[in-house]
Amino acid sequence: MSKVSYYTEEGLKKLREELKQLKDIERPKASQAIAEARDKGDLSENAEYDAAKEAQGMLEMKISKLEEALAGARVIDESQLDNSKVLVLSKVKIKNQTNGMEMEYTLVADGEADLASGKISVNSPIGKGLLGKSVGEVAEIQVPNGVMKFDILEISR
Repeated sequence: MSKVSYYTEEGLKKLREELKQLKDIERPKASQAIAEARDKGDLSENAEYDAAKEAQGMLEMKISKLEEALAGARVIDESQLDNSKVLVLSKVKIKNQTNGMEMEYTLVADGEADLASGKISVNSPIGKGLLGKSVGEVAEIQVPNGVMKFDILEISR
């Protein structure tokens, strides 16, 4: 049974493109590498063949995981989301109570997380700590070196 995970239209499209790339381009390359290694003779002492077979196994495992993720993927309808609380796809402006630093994050599904572009997973410690909070509330988030407190300044889409 596959686990349900939520994606934006963009994130789901990216997942499908990656799967297509693996199936249409990488899989034939792996088969070709195995065929070339097989043509080099004795398979019992052919390290190149063993490496090609292992690479193919890893590729098939990755394809299988992507197919499973796509089977349980659901697109989030942003128009149905409540802006009064932090939810998936919320853009949240927070202020660290310790150093006064303000940050803005968008909460996304695991597969779409990218800290460099300000997208954090809803399953990350900060993401979990922010979920369900409203503007004006304080999120206390357990991190490896203690508890961090963030003021929720703004929630938007």
